[in-house]
Amino acid sequence: MFDILLAGLDSFQSWQVIGGVIFGTIIGMIVGVLPGLGPLIGIILMLPVTFHMEPVAGMGMLMAIFVAGSCGGAISAIVLRIPGTPLAAATLLDGYPMARNGRAADAIGLAISASAISGVLGGIVMILGAPMLASVATNFGPPEYFALALTGLLSISVVSEESTVKGLMTGALGILIAMVGSDPLSNAARFTLGSNALSGGINLVAIIVGLFAISEAAFQILEGGFRKKPDVQPVRISFRSLKLVMRHWPNMLRSSAIGVFFGVLPGASGIIASFTAYAVARSRPVEGDAPFGKGAEGGVVATESANNAACGGAMIPTLALAIPGDAATAVLLGALLLLGLVPGPQMFALSGDAVGGIFLAFLASNVILLFVGILMTPLFVAVLKLRKQYLVPTVLLLSIIGVYSVQASVDDLWAMLAFGVLGFALRRYGYPLAPIVIGLILGPIAEGNFRRTLLFSDDGAWFILERPIATTILAIDLLVLIMACTPTSFWRRIAGFAQVRR
Repeated sequence: MFDILLAGLDSFQSWQVIGGVIFGTIIGMIVGVLPGLGPLIGIILMLPVTFHMEPVAGMGMLMAIFVAGSCGGAISAIVLRIPGTPLAAATLLDGYPMARNGRAADAIGLAISASAISGVLGGIVMILGAPMLASVATNFGPPEYFALALTGLLSISVVSEESTVKGLMTGALGILIAMVGSDPLSNAARFTLGSNALSGGINLVAIIVGLFAISEAAFQILEGGFRKKPDVQPVRISFRSLKLVMRHWPNMLRSSAIGVFFGVLPGASGIIASFTAYAVARSRPVEGDAPFGKGAEGGVVATESANNAACGGAMIPTLALAIPGDAATAVLLGALLLLGLVPGPQMFALSGDAVGGIFLAFLASNVILLFVGILMTPLFVAVLKLRKQYLVPTVLLLSIIGVYSVQASVDDLWAMLAFGVLGFALRRYGYPLAPIVIGLILGPIAEGNFRRTLLFSDDGAWFILERPIATTILAIDLLVLIMACTPTSFWRRIAGFAQVRR
């Protein structure tokens, strides 16, 4: 761990990296504050910019957006009772009552301070856990990598909020889209329809921007309310919030642990972590604090500690095993690939300096979040006054410029538009989009390693069952699939039967 950090110190100590982290923190706070955007859209919009940066600087900027965007949603939740991101849904339970009681500045200060401190704690766990997990997986061969890729495909699709079947369907769609282009082993063209533009596959940036940014803009247009101006009162906060948050340090540590735990689990997002931490904190109130639901400081601390600590936990399987936990980490995984870094155990062995720089950038983003958040809160609150009639065209313009700047290809713009229409249609009928990105990234990994297993084995696919680790992972995959496809009523009947017997 220390060797990796020392190796990454040189790559981190540059104005490009530090400037990228500061810029990413500001952008992340803005997209987090604005309802309907969030860290995912911010990462997608800035993804093309990273092509002109060093890998550590590019990843540092994107992770800063991820971290700050997870915190920024609390500001709109507290001021307007509208969560800027789903992560802040639990924060408004006590944050908005605090604002109604004239303590909006204290509530925002608590949210930012708890997010920054817990983000550092989550980053430390990431630095400790990711190399250890990667070292265990260093000796993995094609069968183990195939099993791990299958785990990622199943976990993100199975835990889709809408439905298991729809999640698996869109995950399979992502795998099919990834197959367009050249065969990875024989280099033969497949599914290109005779078009040279598709011979290298479909640009990943065009797909991601189309699915998320363009479809989101379309939804915002159809929702209307373009000329409605929110009623926002100015807010100023100070570093006094650090003193307030330290009154709740047991709650903060406990909630951070909950956030890291749920962050490590693929598919278990910071939303689950924040509501779980809120429930635990509610059962252990601090003496002298307001009742929960009426403006309790502990409620804001619990939720914001959990969802930002989950960021560090989510990066552990993403970096060490190339298994993302949600759409945002899936895009970060794609960013690693686009920047020339192959996530997984080999990245720690072959690119230790880059990994160390990324670790340090993650920690720095949380430290910078504290200062930027407290000093620039008036700006972020003022951003809430933006009308959609200005916001949506800006998102569309940035999307077009960003996608075109990657390869200067008009075909990429048409692909972006096509996937924007596809994303809009899928969202309209309740199909999740995150599994498509997972299928795009992990599908080729699963395919390539499965075919290598067949090539180097005389027993065919049965060779996988001769490898204990691969067999164990596949058994877990099968169990997860069975549990996800079994109706909830069945498990309720089993639980009721066990209770009666007891």
